Amino acid sequence: MNALRLPSTYLAWPLLFACGLAWLTYDLPPGYGEGIALLAGCAVALLALDRLPGSARLPEFGRFRRHYAGTRDAFVATAFALAVLGFCLLDLALFPVTLVDDPSAYATMAGGREHIRHISDMCWTLPAIGLLCVRKRWLRWLLVGTGLVFPVLVVDRNRLCAGLFAIALVLVLRRDEERPLPWKRIALIALAGASVFSLIGLLRSGPLTGVTLPFRTLYTAAPQGIKWLLLYITAGPYNFGAIEARQYHDASFLIHQVVPMSGSVATAGTGIPLDSPTVNVGTEFFPFLLAWGPWGAVASVFALYAWLCWSVRRLRPSASLFGLLIFLRMAYVCVMAPFAPQAFIWTNVDFIVLCLLMQLAAAWLPDRTARAPGQGAPSTSAT
Repeated sequence: MNALRLPSTYLAWPLLFACGLAWLTYDLPPGYGEGIALLAGCAVALLALDRLPGSARLPEFGRFRRHYAGTRDAFVATAFALAVLGFCLLDLALFPVTLVDDPSAYATMAGGREHIRHISDMCWTLPAIGLLCVRKRWLRWLLVGTGLVFPVLVVDRNRLCAGLFAIALVLVLRRDEERPLPWKRIALIALAGASVFSLIGLLRSGPLTGVTLPFRTLYTAAPQGIKWLLLYITAGPYNFGAIEARQYHDASFLIHQVVPMSGSVATAGTGIPLDSPTVNVGTEFFPFLLAWGPWGAVASVFALYAWLCWSVRRLRPSASLFGLLIFLRMAYVCVMAPFAPQAFIWTNVDFIVLCLLMQLAAAWLPDRTARAPGQGAPSTSAT
């Protein structure tokens, strides 16, 4: 599966899939197809870039089978995971449990909850750190379980998808190359994620009877749970095409997204002329389209690809732990790029900077894995 070593696999193919499914799901009004075709053309260009000599590649999967547990990086990462776990418990203890009290209030962050949520939102890292760094089985499963259960309790589909994606990718990267891919486990993870995702969508927003977009038979004939998945995958390209057709511009959304505390990033209730006010997503590149038009959107596609390639190159040659966490994050935001902005936001930059600082802190710690003179060669730390 050399395709999994190519950066375009995590950005170009999801973008092409979402655009193609949008063509099948909607009876597109005049002009809407141009914006969708623009995204698809960018994806094809990324596939071509990945074929150039010297383009970025993930290390051989055998590199990821190293023993992270017991290293300085693992010590720092486990401490970070326990801190995130503590904030998850604080979130549940100090504020109403959204799933139990009112699933429709999932976006309510009053009373200081938004500050705790800045940390507890990183719960998606807990499964990956548990699988990679923890030897004690009870602690490993505590981290994995919290990373998957907490997003359900707070009705956060995005963090649930990020946690499941991290588990699946870690399983793939750490497999024995002589064995086939663990398709059964990956399929089970995908099926469980899709089922819980659809159920949370129903709890958060109720049935989709109020959404009046120009759907085709593929959508109208589908079961309710499948409708949620189709809408989640295709709404971004549809709204991107709609705004590109209208030539509407508003730079404030991009400013609020990249400048901390500068304003709300919500598109709901704003003057953006969306076809359905409740379907208010528009791909990762939507804010750049609003601010700078089609060329700004194209530039953002290639900027995201370059950022992904940077995260891939950081894994060579050592496949370091924090480099892997950064790649897991970048791969996920690229896979989700057809839906909504998650890469070019200040909280994503904060996470990557935090990983770099933790790697630096780990390098300053005494290397407990090094052996005394005369006892053989020192073991390799994750730094």
